Amino acid sequence: MKLSREEVLHIARLARLGLTEEDVERFREQLSNILENFEVLKEVESEGVPPTTHAVPLQNVLREDEVAPSLPQDEVLANAPRQEEGHFKVRAVLE
Repeated sequence: MKLSREEVLHIARLARLGLTEEDVERFREQLSNILENFEVLKEVESEGVPPTTHAVPLQNVLREDEVAPSLPQDEVLANAPRQEEGHFKVRAVLE
């Protein structure tokens, strides 16, 4: 399925993207290629194949939480440029 220039501009407008003329042509070709690949996938026989959420089984690769001693508060705050009442003091980032 080949996309037209107007369709690419419409998609860009929906995504709030500003595109140059070179971008429009490049994305027209790339998006058309992606849609053609989906057309090929439509031809694959999938009757009786159960839907899956993942192609391969997932496994949690995080380590177990372990209790460990933390640094003393004075040592943590030793290099802080500003501190107040045992806490880091930073400039406000929101108004």
